[in-house]
Amino acid sequence: MSDARTSRTTESVAAVVKAYDVRGLVGEQIDEEFVGDVGRSFGGLMRSEGSTSVVVGYDMRESSPTLARAFADGVCAQGLDVVLIGLASTDQLYFASGVLDRPGAMFTASHNPAAYNGIKLCRSGARPVGQDSGLATIAGQLVDGVPGYDGPSGTITERDVLADYAAYLHELVDLSGVRPLTVAVDAGNGMGGHTVPAVLGDSPVFTVRSLYFELDGSFPNHEANPLDPKNLVDLQAFVRETGADIGLAFDGDADRCFVVDERGEPVSPSAVTGLVADRELAKNPGATIIHNLITSRAVPELVTELGGTPVRTRVGHSFIKAQMAQTGAVFGGEHSAHYYFRDFFNADSGMLAAMHVLAALGGTDKPASELFADYERYSASGEINSTVADAPARTAEVVAAFADDATDIDELDGVTVSLSDGSWFNLRASNTEPLLRLNAEAPDPARIDALVERILAIVRA
Repeated sequence: MSDARTSRTTESVAAVVKAYDVRGLVGEQIDEEFVGDVGRSFGGLMRSEGSTSVVVGYDMRESSPTLARAFADGVCAQGLDVVLIGLASTDQLYFASGVLDRPGAMFTASHNPAAYNGIKLCRSGARPVGQDSGLATIAGQLVDGVPGYDGPSGTITERDVLADYAAYLHELVDLSGVRPLTVAVDAGNGMGGHTVPAVLGDSPVFTVRSLYFELDGSFPNHEANPLDPKNLVDLQAFVRETGADIGLAFDGDADRCFVVDERGEPVSPSAVTGLVADRELAKNPGATIIHNLITSRAVPELVTELGGTPVRTRVGHSFIKAQMAQTGAVFGGEHSAHYYFRDFFNADSGMLAAMHVLAALGGTDKPASELFADYERYSASGEINSTVADAPARTAEVVAAFADDATDIDELDGVTVSLSDGSWFNLRASNTEPLLRLNAEAPDPARIDALVERILAIVRA
């Protein structure tokens, strides 16, 4: 067994090896030595499970190529070969893992600021690696020492899979017969600037209006996090200025896609989930659709009406992917604009979701606002974070305040309270920060405003 790094403690490693991935400040929490050891640990774990090769990709952050190479060297030290696919979106890495049937590692910190980087890991076939399925083992070895390997080192080869990725997506969604559309896209200086031209650039029916397509991990224009409304402002204005039929915004590693209609109004990810579920159920009658517990209630209602089977799950990609595999679901959607597809190795792909949206819009004469109106039934708060010292105590106070009006209270993920007027809310404590996250939904805007005001008065007292 190799010597443990004396400067590493269980606490310092736990701050970086999180529930779903590895993520931290470059130079302070993550450096070449650290990711090299992650590579050796992951390589040893995958070798013990029978793998002989790992595929590695990275985003546009300045630190990504160097860190990815250090990780690859660590994997090779365990006797496994590495296929380095270079610049890639996270779903492009999942594609490579799925098609090549190899474990994968994607270097990205997604929507986090430029000073951060990290690693998303998966087993062969893009199967997730989470805290309970490998990350805890890796974290322990980063403190105690990574077991050595006495055999020959693996080799590193390079392979470009971008064109194959684009072709695969077009096999899943036929865009050839749709009406011409002008599509405004804000790549946020992230990997959408790499994948959108490959997937949509040569289309005879789409005119792509590009915004911030230059790959720049310093994010000079705005954070690559479209979940925050302030980062959609430029796209909203761009849609109006260009007269686009629809707008798409991708996060930093382009695994999430957000939609803006022709008026520049944001479309709820729940509405996108409903639309894609509708399309998937048309191809797969009676199929199962996954939705997390803070997705709009409109989604399970719609799925049921269409003859499908809705399955509710916790928030987080490892839970969604596990449910996808267990139930054979054809599709899954989250409020955060992660969309999962059985035909895409049960993995999430913002680009594939975007193609479904374009196919639906291009197959109708309706403007985007009317198309999505069919999938919007309620008013939602969006996710509202509050800094609290004692999240369990504040949650208990809120639940007690609504006890007389509650028709159901469950604790699948945090606490979800359903109310007699059809409203509901969920309170979840962050795993990593002193935050309490509120998501709520009501039949109309007035009731959602009143509900949120009442809850926050207790949470922030």
